[in-house]
Amino acid sequence: MTNATRPTPSNPIGSVMVVGGGIAGVQAALDLADSGYFVHLIESSSAIGGVMATLDKTFPTDDCSLCILSPKLVEVGRHLNIQLHTLAEVRGVSGDPGAFRVTVFQRARYIDMEKCIGCGTCAEKCPRKVPDEYNAGLGKRKAAYVKFPQAVPLKYVIDKDHCIYFEKGKCRACEKFCPTQAVNFDDKDREFTLEVGSIILAPGFEPFDPRVYDTYNYAKLPNVVTSMEFERILSASGPFEGHLVRPSDHEEPKKIAWLQCVGSRDIHHCDNGYCSSVCCMYAIKQAGIAIEHAGPQLNTAIFFMDMRTPGKDFDKYYERAEKEKGVRFIRSRVHSIEAVPGTDDLAIQYVTEDGQVVEEVFNLVVLSVGLQISKQTLELAERLGVEIGDGRFAATSPFEPVQTSRAGIFVCGVFQSPKDIPLSVMEASAAAADSAALLAPARNTLTRKPPALTEKDVATQEPRVGVFVCHCGVNIAGVIDVAAVADYAETLPSVVYVERNLFTCAQDTQDKMKKVIEEHNLNRIVVAACSPRTHEPLFQETLKQAGLNKYLFEMANIRNMGSWVHMNEPEAATEKAKDMVRMAVAKVALQQPLGEMQLNVTKSGLVVGGGIAGMTAALALADQGYPVTLVERKDVLGGHGRKLYSTWDGQPIAPYLDELINRVIQHPNITVLTNAQIRDVQGFVGNFHTVIDVAGQRKEIDHGVAILAIGAHSFKPTEYGYGQSDRIFLNLDLDKAISERDPRIVNARSAVFIQCVGSREPERPYCSRVCCSHSIENALRLKKLDPEMDVYVLYRDIRTFGLRENLYKEARARGVLFVRFDLEKKPEVQVASDGSLTVTVVDHVLQRPIVLKPDIVTLASAIVMRTEEADELAKMFKVPLNADGFFLEAHAKLRPVDFATDGVFIAGLAHYPKPTEECIAQAKAAASRAATVLAKDSILAGGVVAVVNKDLCCGCQGCVQCCPFGAIAYLEQEAKCEVNQALCKGCGTCAATCPSEAITLLGFSHLQLYTQIDEALTA
Repeated sequence: MTNATRPTPSNPIGSVMVVGGGIAGVQAALDLADSGYFVHLIESSSAIGGVMATLDKTFPTDDCSLCILSPKLVEVGRHLNIQLHTLAEVRGVSGDPGAFRVTVFQRARYIDMEKCIGCGTCAEKCPRKVPDEYNAGLGKRKAAYVKFPQAVPLKYVIDKDHCIYFEKGKCRACEKFCPTQAVNFDDKDREFTLEVGSIILAPGFEPFDPRVYDTYNYAKLPNVVTSMEFERILSASGPFEGHLVRPSDHEEPKKIAWLQCVGSRDIHHCDNGYCSSVCCMYAIKQAGIAIEHAGPQLNTAIFFMDMRTPGKDFDKYYERAEKEKGVRFIRSRVHSIEAVPGTDDLAIQYVTEDGQVVEEVFNLVVLSVGLQISKQTLELAERLGVEIGDGRFAATSPFEPVQTSRAGIFVCGVFQSPKDIPLSVMEASAAAADSAALLAPARNTLTRKPPALTEKDVATQEPRVGVFVCHCGVNIAGVIDVAAVADYAETLPSVVYVERNLFTCAQDTQDKMKKVIEEHNLNRIVVAACSPRTHEPLFQETLKQAGLNKYLFEMANIRNMGSWVHMNEPEAATEKAKDMVRMAVAKVALQQPLGEMQLNVTKSGLVVGGGIAGMTAALALADQGYPVTLVERKDVLGGHGRKLYSTWDGQPIAPYLDELINRVIQHPNITVLTNAQIRDVQGFVGNFHTVIDVAGQRKEIDHGVAILAIGAHSFKPTEYGYGQSDRIFLNLDLDKAISERDPRIVNARSAVFIQCVGSREPERPYCSRVCCSHSIENALRLKKLDPEMDVYVLYRDIRTFGLRENLYKEARARGVLFVRFDLEKKPEVQVASDGSLTVTVVDHVLQRPIVLKPDIVTLASAIVMRTEEADELAKMFKVPLNADGFFLEAHAKLRPVDFATDGVFIAGLAHYPKPTEECIAQAKAAASRAATVLAKDSILAGGVVAVVNKDLCCGCQGCVQCCPFGAIAYLEQEAKCEVNQALCKGCGTCAATCPSEAITLLGFSHLQLYTQIDEALTA
């Protein structure tokens, strides 16, 4: 059902239920709560976080997973418009879109959440130990437990199934020792009903259980572990505290193997014929991180069929692992794992590409298990009346990627199809956008406004600095002597309170920090922990809630700049941490409260680009009630979509595109400007002013947000004979020729497809993501035209990720032949004088050239950016491009549609090559993120901004020339410069440029910086 035909409720309920508290559910909840809707977040376990909370690092940036996730969890936990329901599940749904009645069953926690202070006494006194699910069964937890140290909510729970009291009627040690009498053995399961306008399903996945692979001996050999178990082995918060040891004897392994596609691309051991989309990348990540733990002498080998790294910067990550870290990549499917008699080692026998049989012995083997939908999720779908499609994932359409079969119920994350974190986050925001469009009339009808906070006036007080030093599990404490750093902090001037925390970012620590500020009359705070890039907003919000100006805060990044980079020098790392804390204390002691100005928000949007992504983003905003201006440089809408024949699953694109264009043109909230180009952009989030050239006429518009969706185009190669014969096509040309029944196609008896043309080359070291699927689609179309046609696909790796694996399987079944080649031995195409074509390729098995005589050749060319247009927009909107020319998002994992520049968002091919359904999801996600700005009546600007001391200003205008935001003006009458603080982003370029030090960056004054330098030099 499309948006055009979906019924809109006349009096909807302004609340949404999100089912599942993983990263997708968390993102959907936050987007909706920030857009004016009340959210009920249903989580089946005792705390939110999902699978991401169990990961060690995330690819391709190697960020600590929980470190980047934890601030979002805390944000959910203290958001006024999100209500958490843990230990809960949905039992039934009645009603219609806009007005659902949902029956929820909630298991007893046996801990009073209002009384529990998270002290851990109950777990400490509990005598029963059971396998810890969070640590994949590699460690133990108590029957009274908290899921993980940074859990939200940080409230303990009693496991009834393992509690001695519930088994035998005695014990109750937890109740006896609990200091707040929070234990309640009389607690009961309960059932209740909630009324919501829409539902978003984000129940996540379960890892495949490899016990059915009897030849891998997973259940018998302790050193055969799953990839999820290995994540916990690597993790600093895991059962071995980040020490890389094997389970059987806790010895450090010297050789580790990864076996790919366990529970994926397999219809023999299981019914999971799909590709799980993430396993290749996480195996590469794990191998690289293992080498960092154990040193370069660790021998790592990944056994694979196709190396599937089609995401943004994924191929570069793959290349670095092989060339810089020495990870071995062996293209072979391993049949069995055998124990080496008399040892705990493991023997693997495999066949190399040239047919040799090789046996290697490894100390540890990791099974890269796939993702699958749990039985509980399938039962939930049945109760909700949501259809299940291929692979037991929710049935959706490429044109409505987050809409389930039941109107008003949306889906995101792995339940939609196998995917990694960024796409899950995009889909979460997309589902939020669809929900918000459905419920737009009810925006802000059920939300609660935060109480006004009174800020203490501490400007004239002597500095009273509190220092909080974080262990970060063993991320910091495993290298740095945290106790020594804390003891040292106590000796520093102005420091009156010092505390050590296991995880300073945890919700209980934030609550405690507020109390400590009040009890000890602290007026400045230093946190020695991790990166301010990810955590500073979290701590600043805590200061605000404690009544302090949020700028009276400083972070010392003793993790990234200490324990991580000096992991082999613990004493030096500890001394450096002391230096950093001393510098931070000296700086914050000089810090004064900074003010912010309140600015009204222009409640309209600008979308640049009239392709599928741009039009979808415009509609997603307009359907929420916001006026949108859509700018397209050509004279028609449609963009790249006009060249596409069908989606990967065979649905024709032209009818969908026609309907989309018609909806955009007729929408009362959308103004379409064709033959239009952006000429100038001024302003900032909430208050942009843009000049547009519309067919030679100047037009100016004001808008609060902007979405860049300018698309990309196909690379035109100079190799493989392209342009020398009318029978050498690009894939898009072949689409058109097939649809028009071109005689060159109809009469062909042999066809060759050549993959990675212009992609995965030194000039363009990225995978274009769509090419393998597109070529196989066209190969199947040719086979349907003539089943006897000889069709060859020459490839480096087949990357039919997710459910697209079905295409690959069907192509092989229909007789399409796949021949692999290496980058060093690329195919050669010759065009004879008579027009005949010859393709020569070296077969990877025979190591001999194969000569083909096709009637047509199709080149799967790269997707590349329109460099000139992208460069101009990047400069005007002050947003970055990556080395490949695509727009660079704020964070690869958790902010995949945001720019670092507030109020500007990205969607579609301009972000990175992707298929139609991902472009649509990202466009809706961009609209959802934009709506969180437009839903506000005002925003705060200022704080860390530059100011000019006109008495010192010489009027040289160096600052005017260097300011990247156009925030500085030269006042002719005064011959002085002046900063527009609303435009200033606090980058400090002007302050560094000014020869007379007339410019001060508030929060980073010259005095503060010189003082920090002095403190650094006193070491």
